Amino acid sequence: MSMSDPLGDMITRIRNGQSARKAVVSSPASRLRANVLEVLKREGYIRDYSAVEVRQGISELKIELKYHEGLPVISEIKRVSTPGRRVYSGIKDLTRIYNGLGIAVLSTPQGVLSDNEARVANVGGEVLCQVF
Repeated sequence: MSMSDPLGDMITRIRNGQSARKAVVSSPASRLRANVLEVLKREGYIRDYSAVEVRQGISELKIELKYHEGLPVISEIKRVSTPGRRVYSGIKDLTRIYNGLGIAVLSTPQGVLSDNEARVANVGGEVLCQVF
């Protein structure tokens, strides 16, 4: 069965895994998901991720969740741009998440970037999700 929002599915798996205090969650692999996870890793919201081949041609991403003093590092993660409603933002219109404490993940012509990296590169794009 095909999935209508693969990135939203991965975000929900992360949210559910952290509420259940899981150390590792898995998600089907794709390039966009791996790029978003790379941004989350760079910003310190997850410990690590790795691609594992389940069987010939089928890969899965193992996401190691991060906790600080028993509490999840990610207190809120939500999808902004959905398949039915795409949200684009120019660099001047990009709002700060929780006054700069959180990040927005953007898909830009230069790749998937956090909002801080997009401001430095002076490039806007599609707002994929917000993390706090």
